[in-house]
Amino acid sequence: MKRWFPAPLLSLAVFVVWLLLVATLAPAHLLLAALLAIVLPLLAQRLREDTAHLRRPLVAARLALVVLWDIVLSNIEVARRILSRESDIHPGFVWIPLDISNPHGIAALAGIITMTPGTLSSELSADRRHLLVHCLHLEDADAAIAQIKARYEAPLREVFP
Repeated sequence: MKRWFPAPLLSLAVFVVWLLLVATLAPAHLLLAALLAIVLPLLAQRLREDTAHLRRPLVAARLALVVLWDIVLSNIEVARRILSRESDIHPGFVWIPLDISNPHGIAALAGIITMTPGTLSSELSADRRHLLVHCLHLEDADAAIAQIKARYEAPLREVFP
């Protein structure tokens, strides 16, 4: 089974998305969706150098809840800042020193930062030891670094060894 479906969730997603795109359940499209759901993940598997292995799934679930909560709070904060005086906004860049070295963990951290309104991952240093982050409002760079490292990087180090 693993041979034909190396990424079952990806296969399911391809199947469903194809049917949504064509907006029909005609037998030919069901067959094509099934074929694409088998072939595309097999082709994609060949392109992958390294597969991500999650250790500590409960930590990952807790991190997901933290990220969702932070997204809600950040949306409110960004809206408040945008609707207030422009002089109250102090944008800035900050380099986050990384303790995480797993490439999947670094990618997850950059994605989390970018998904959170008001912050954006801008660049990863060539040695993968620092991540440049743009903040819509940056009052204290050290506090921003400490918050990102504690709320996101620390759990990701447990999830991605």
